[in-house]
Amino acid sequence: MTVITFLGAGSVVFTRELLADILSFAELREVTLSLHDIDPERLETAEAIARRTAEQLGAKPVITASLDRRASLDGADFVINAIQVGMHAATVKDFEIPAKYGLRQTIADTLGVGGIFRALRTFPVLDGIARDMLEICPDAWLLNYTNPMAMNIGYLAAAQPRLKAVGLCHSVFWTVHDLGNLLGVPHQEIDYTGAGVNHQAWLLRFEHNGESLYPRLDELLEREPELRRRVRMDMYRRLGYFPTETSEHSSEYLPWYLHLDDEIERLRIPVGDYLRISAGNVEEYHATRASLRAGEPLDVSRDATEYAPQVIHSMVTGQLRRIHGNVANHDLISNLPSGYAVEVPCVVDHLGVRPERVGALPPQCAALNRSFVSVGQLTVAAAIENDPRKIRQAAMVDPNTAATLSVDAIWDLCNELVAAHRELLPTALRVTV
Repeated sequence: MTVITFLGAGSVVFTRELLADILSFAELREVTLSLHDIDPERLETAEAIARRTAEQLGAKPVITASLDRRASLDGADFVINAIQVGMHAATVKDFEIPAKYGLRQTIADTLGVGGIFRALRTFPVLDGIARDMLEICPDAWLLNYTNPMAMNIGYLAAAQPRLKAVGLCHSVFWTVHDLGNLLGVPHQEIDYTGAGVNHQAWLLRFEHNGESLYPRLDELLEREPELRRRVRMDMYRRLGYFPTETSEHSSEYLPWYLHLDDEIERLRIPVGDYLRISAGNVEEYHATRASLRAGEPLDVSRDATEYAPQVIHSMVTGQLRRIHGNVANHDLISNLPSGYAVEVPCVVDHLGVRPERVGALPPQCAALNRSFVSVGQLTVAAAIENDPRKIRQAAMVDPNTAATLSVDAIWDLCNELVAAHRELLPTALRVTV
């Protein structure tokens, strides 16, 4: 029997969606679902969601729940990782402390000082997960959803290279889906290839019936000037390839926008947006608990759009699929650094996840990716080498941070964030430098 372990199962909305997708496959309706969280109340809620979802879908999985991670990993074939170390309270610190220094962020979970410190408090837990998996379920695949995706996959590649891990993100899929809606072309009729780094990959091919859709997008942007008032539309018009993450995300990976009031207004950038999203996630969690207690049905109407259920289904049944995944760069993208995480097309079947070689990115795309990767490489090096100075150096080369703050302010900000997150950081990195 296939065993699927959920780490961070208390992320209840995401867990509910994944469960609905998994149990919608006929071949996966009797799997074992092993749920783990460190919060007893959230774990109880996740278990109730799993049982209610199975009941509504007429599926008969075996469902277990444990506060013990190692027990949850016993016998696992797939491990879905959706943890958030520090939860909402840590997110608030990641926004409020930089804001005191005049540093604007939108999402703060991928790059910038928010991404750096989210990574640093996640790495010790990731290392523990990897060590446990290699001991308890060495053949299992880690399907990672936890951000910062590129830093986390880059860290695992450096710290635990024997682990079978792939990072899964829906950004490429939904970018193509939403552009298709704009252009009146059904998603399933679009041929596309994305490559780069997670949250800053590029649509290298974007075609319908053998013809590029980019000219149609150009015409649309000329006709509708309001569409041009978004960061990634602005990026596309200047760079020639469409970026695969939202404008909110994309704005904070670049040096051009967030420190300028006029650009924030022109491109309608929602500064601090993730604080609202994170608070909304907490509210939705409580609403879900209340709904379960009231015996109300869950929304389980899903189209299996998330990658993890598709990956599991393909490995179990052998059905061939092509997805976009995050893996270590071993000769996949020739003009990005070797060993660090890249996002590329991957084939999935009985044999696992097999990334495809892309070759060289367009030079302007690779140039932006390299500045993105530099921040992640220094953050990973800080943890691997126990070098607290590299935390500050990562922030110094971050495009948005460097465009906004002096080096002294960057140094002071990092010291304050280290103090704020001290108990969640690797011991050697808890010092003021």
